[in-house]
This record gives sequence, C-alpha cells and structure tokens, in this order.
Amino acid sequence: MIVGFGFTKLSAEKKEVAKGKIDINNNVSIKDIKEDSFSLGNNNQNVLKFIFEFTSKYEPNIGNILFEGELLYMEDPKKVKEILSSWKKDKKIPKEIMGGLLNTILTKCNVQALILSQEINLPPPIPMPKVQIAAPDKNYIG
Repeated sequence: MIVGFGFTKLSAEKKEVAKGKIDINNNVSIKDIKEDSFSLGNNNQNVLKFIFEFTSKYEPNIGNILFEGELLYMEDPKKVKEILSSWKKDKKIPKEIMGGLLNTILTKCNVQALILSQEINLPPPIPMPKVQIAAPDKNYIG
C-alpha cells in the first residue's frame, strides 16, 4: 500500500522556441529502493522508499523537464525483505507491485509536468483532449 509521495527535485528548462515538429519523450525509472520507517499513530512501521526519476525531453533540443522524488510503500516485513533482496541482487521489482507504483508516479508527475510546461511555454508533455465540432446536419428541421 502506498502511504507517501513527495518530490525532492523539480526542474524545467526551455532552450529554444518550440516550432516545427516536436518529439516529446517521457520516461520514469526507479533509481533505488531503501528501507525506511513511517510513523503511523503511536507505532513506527517499516516501509520501502522507492526513489524515482521522471523526465520529459523535447526534441530537437527544445527543452526538458526533470523530477526526482520518493514514494513510500508499506508491506508486511517478510515481503519488504524479499523486495529489497531482489532489488539488491538484480534491480528487479515484483510485477504485482510495479504497475501500481509506476501508475501513481506517472499520474503525479504528469500533472506537475503539465503545470511546469505551461509556466515556461513548452507544449504539454501529454496529449490534451480536443473538442471536435461537427458541421450541422443540413437535413434537420427544428
């Protein structure tokens, strides 16, 4: 269960005026996993701290957005040890928790990236919904 989320670094840079065809590449990666403690009521719980990085790169060399942060994940102590040992051994995260972690990170980062891109006049890093207005039906008699 995800019990905490926070950014440790927010960076947005515009290098050139956006014109022509722009490719936007978004990426999220888990950089490290550490054991941490989380205060829950009067008790301290052991949690996993997932350290992540999110990037949006605007090509050709127009700008970039970079976020770093931490996500706290609470699990039973036996599972915590399994996840940590798997990470230390081969940098793998169990599939059953990976989806939820990445979806949470992407949701929070995409919202923040949208705000920062607007502040520095870069195109939105995610596709925005567009309204399609159809031509009125000429056969309609009202």
